Amino acid sequence: MKEQEIKEKLLQENEEFKKINDEHHKLKTLLAEIDKKVYLTPEEEIERKKLQKQKLLKKDVMAEMIREFKPANP
Repeated sequence: MKEQEIKEKLLQENEEFKKINDEHHKLKTLLAEIDKKVYLTPEEEIERKKLQKQKLLKKDVMAEMIREFKPANP
């Protein structure tokens, strides 16, 4: 089973995965809004870095869930 297929299956069947995916998407949208600005204040730059770290953490958690799913479902 390919990674994208696993992701789709987890989105349908695993509420925790779906929640994390939704949070990741929300963070991605917030970062896109911040990145539209030409200049960021120091506070905005700190917020941007914080959002980036949170987004990366969500992505890492989802990747781990996908890795754990693979051996159980060849």
